Amino acid sequence: MASDNAGRKKMRYRKLGNTGLIVSEIGFGTIPVLQGDVPVLPDYFNLSEKQAISVMEYAFRSGCNLYDTAIVPEYGDAEIKLGKFAAKIGREKIIISDKARFFDGNEIYGAVLESCENLGTLPDIYFVHQADFAHEEEIFRKGGALDGLCELKKEGRIRFTGLASHYYDILLRGAGDGRVDVLQGSGNLLERGMLERIAAEPAFREKGFLVNKVYAAGILPKFFPVDMLIGSVLSYPVSGALLGIGSVEQVDAAVRYEAEIREPEIPDFEEVLEVLEKEFTPIPCDRCQRCVCPYGTEIHTIFRQYNYYFLGKDHWALRKLDLGIEDSARLCRECADMPCLSMCTGKIRIPDEMEKAAELVRTFLRRE
Repeated sequence: MASDNAGRKKMRYRKLGNTGLIVSEIGFGTIPVLQGDVPVLPDYFNLSEKQAISVMEYAFRSGCNLYDTAIVPEYGDAEIKLGKFAAKIGREKIIISDKARFFDGNEIYGAVLESCENLGTLPDIYFVHQADFAHEEEIFRKGGALDGLCELKKEGRIRFTGLASHYYDILLRGAGDGRVDVLQGSGNLLERGMLERIAAEPAFREKGFLVNKVYAAGILPKFFPVDMLIGSVLSYPVSGALLGIGSVEQVDAAVRYEAEIREPEIPDFEEVLEVLEKEFTPIPCDRCQRCVCPYGTEIHTIFRQYNYYFLGKDHWALRKLDLGIEDSARLCRECADMPCLSMCTGKIRIPDEMEKAAELVRTFLRRE
């Protein structure tokens, strides 16, 4: 028990918006503990049930009280393993965040019931997962996913409702929607643009906000210290950082930040680019998402995939880029107005960079 208390003194905690919950600054993302043929992350650890519970228990003894997962099979069997861990250490001692990629109210309602069965308990927070523009109106409309979560909350099957998205405009809409208790979005030392906008927007202050992709799918620790990556995210007005954790060593690296680093040195965006320029010439996009293409091209996503190719996710990035990059580059060349250029705060020559991304795919996929 003494070691448990010592570990807990290392962790710091924050309020989760107006939920009344107090969460550890470091949240345990369960992708790395899953098993199964689930391509959510190419380099997950593939832990057995015993190994997974052991790592989650180690994180708990180190002060982590927030555990984030998703419905089976989206995260493999991670949800089931988390439920067994919760039963072992005492359900009331942790906060469970769960999610599913269903956008209709009836579908999300059924997903939550399934998650409850997999967990063997009730989740504290349940998110509509991967909310995007193609499903935005379905999620927010009457009878949509948010209404479904509200009904579940009234019935006591979940405590709080959540909306998770990689898109700033959707999160902003969620911030202004009284049905949403907690938001979850992405950001890190490199892709900091959305976090900058969230920090400047008062509408987000009333919501709990959890940040994922802190390590950028495991890429950034190769280039920057873990304490710098964690500290950069926690420097924003958010509730906590969700880290994909699959080993005791990763727990220790995260807790070291909590225990030893009070004011980490955080490089500005230009300094981050300078580090990456030792490996390649990155597209200097921080994914602020201000550039809106009249043809619907997600410019910031293409630039992300281009950078990720050189940062170690080469096969994944190329395959993603290959899904329409030729059409996107062509439309960019043909666009007469180019409103994206005036929208881009980084003054990126977007048509040139789009063509560079297209050429990357042509070269390395040997397309005719």
